[in-house]
Amino acid sequence: MTNLITGLIGLALMMTFLGILVVWIKAIPLIVIVVGVVILAVVDFVHSLRTPNGTLR
Repeated sequence: MTNLITGLIGLALMMTFLGILVVWIKAIPLIVIVVGVVILAVVDFVHSLRTPNGTLR
């Protein structure tokens, strides 16, 4: 349960920070990189929630 809460807070803070950067800079390559990083972070977060006790199988 702690991993869920802290993970969601971390993802929200990261997305907020990167969203502000994207709006402020408005460069296509930066947008592509930010979208890729956010997708990878969400996939890693979901993967970490599905493993028992945060360990790899």
